[in-house]
Amino acid sequence: MYLTWLDSNSWLIEMAGLRILLDPWLVGPLVFGNAPWFFKGERTAERLIPENIDLILLSQGLEDHTHPPTLRQLDRNIPVVASANAAKVVEKLGYSKITTLAHGESFTFDKVKIKATPGSPIGPMLIENGYLLLDTVNQTSLYYEPHGYHSPTLKELAPVDVVITPIIDIEIILLGPFIKGVKSAFELIEWLRPKVIMNTAAGGDVKFGGALASALRAKGGATELRSLLAQKNLSTKVIEVAPGQRFEVELLVADNDD
Repeated sequence: MYLTWLDSNSWLIEMAGLRILLDPWLVGPLVFGNAPWFFKGERTAERLIPENIDLILLSQGLEDHTHPPTLRQLDRNIPVVASANAAKVVEKLGYSKITTLAHGESFTFDKVKIKATPGSPIGPMLIENGYLLLDTVNQTSLYYEPHGYHSPTLKELAPVDVVITPIIDIEIILLGPFIKGVKSAFELIEWLRPKVIMNTAAGGDVKFGGALASALRAKGGATELRSLLAQKNLSTKVIEVAPGQRFEVELLVADNDD
C-alpha cells in the first residue's frame, strides 16, 4: 500500500494495484459558496493531478472534498464512489459512472471493497460518509474520515491496518470544534487498533484567508497523540508525511509474512 498526501483532505491511495483519488482539491483556489471574503484557500506549491486514476472516492459534497474546478479537469469516465451529497455534484459535472453509498452499504471495485460508514454531520439533517477500504487479495484495510467524527459501529470492523483522520483539533472561536483531533483519534485507535494513523484535514502547502479562517484555532497534534498512546501502551504508529511524498506502508506487508 502506498499513500500520498496531496494537502488538506486530498490523498492518492494505491492498494490492490489500483490508484484511488480521494477528496481531491488540486487546482485553483478553494472557496465556499463563491464567497472568497468568507473563506479562501490557496496553494503555495503546485500539485499536479495524478495520472492513471482508476477511481475517485468522495466523502462529502462540500467544496473541500468535492472540488468542482479539480473534478472538471479529470476524465468524466473515471468511476466515482460518493456520498449522496457528493454524487449530486459530480452528476451535474457530467460524470457517467457514479456509485452512491449510504451508511452501511458496500461496493466492490475490482479487488477493493469499499464500505460507507457514518461520518461528519453537515448541518442538522445531513451526515456524510467515512469509508473502510479493504484489499480483498492481501486482506489489508484502511479507514478514512476527514473531520474526526467516528461512529461506535466501527468497533465491529476491527482491526483495521491504517487510519487517515484528523489528529489536530480545529475550532471556531466561540462556537467550538468542527474538526475533532487528538481525543477522537485516540478513541478510534482504541476501537480499531490500527498499525498506522496519519493526519488529514489540516496543513500542507496551502494558506487560508477570509473571515472564517481568521476565526479558526488549532491545537493538539502528533506529539500529544503519541504521548497518550505511550501512556496506554498502544503500539499504533503516528506517521507524519510531507505533502506530495509517496509513502509505503511497509509494515503491512511484513506483518502478512509473519
